[in-house]
Amino acid sequence: MKWIKYRLKTTTAAEDIVSATLMEAGVQGVEIEDRQPLTEEELAQMFVDIPPQFGADDGIAYLSFYLEPDADQEAVLSEVRAALDELRDFMDIGEASIVQSETEDKDWVNNWKQYFKQFYVDDILVIPSWETVKPEDADKMILHIDPGTAFGTGMHETTQLCIRALKKYVKPGMQILDAGTGSGILSIAALKLGAGYACGTDLDPCAVEAVSDNKQANDIAAADFDLIIGNLIDDPAVREEAGFAKYDIVTANILADVLVPMTPAVVPAMKDGAVYITSGILEGQEQKVTDACEKAGLTVLEVNQQGEWMSVVARK
Repeated sequence: MKWIKYRLKTTTAAEDIVSATLMEAGVQGVEIEDRQPLTEEELAQMFVDIPPQFGADDGIAYLSFYLEPDADQEAVLSEVRAALDELRDFMDIGEASIVQSETEDKDWVNNWKQYFKQFYVDDILVIPSWETVKPEDADKMILHIDPGTAFGTGMHETTQLCIRALKKYVKPGMQILDAGTGSGILSIAALKLGAGYACGTDLDPCAVEAVSDNKQANDIAAADFDLIIGNLIDDPAVREEAGFAKYDIVTANILADVLVPMTPAVVPAMKDGAVYITSGILEGQEQKVTDACEKAGLTVLEVNQQGEWMSVVARK
């Protein structure tokens, strides 16, 4: 089947934020092309003798996404353009022009796998099923994560910020609520760190298969990690199923504009003294989230940064 390809021109400084914005607008996968030099850490993880050469960094990035021919192209593009217009108010995203073309018939469902390699979050190794754990990594905590086409890989700074916070706050037997669980990576990390139970929520039905596969890959018992498909913000049935005054930690790796209404919705699910770990917050928007936390009766414990992304941690 031929796909419709859209190629968006932006800047290397904005590529992560624009990618996240595209995903929020309904795009299910983004291919990034730029000339940014690889870091020493990235080169060490490539398992090749001669690293690729990209030429001088010109500050330009191209983000490509693909839609099926029978998809409502104009509806998706309208959402994308509206989201990009909002993003311009916060930062320079370049010209953000979008060029349409038709692709050759390829296996786009599986081609993304060539870009997902194992990586580290401090002493934790995150590795896909098609790669092998090296002998020198045998003593590390290992998360076997296959994100699928609809979710991030965990390589993003926002996920790493959340994992580091989980390492700090998870204690044996704790119960975790993971809002917007996606591939389930944060819930699985929490369970491997000693939590006793995790409940994930997500809007996307694709999360069912992704979470099921990743539970199996990490030997997570079915009863230890439940998944609810639905909107925790405005669906009383979802909040009822998740439970009230039940969780020791709530995680939410979602953009700031979603965290603002999310925060008062999750507070009733938290025990007294529970910790709220958030990320997905663009630098400069953290005040929105800290204000939402304080308005909901939470006390902000710390605000952390990695790259241009922020994490806010608060306590009930």
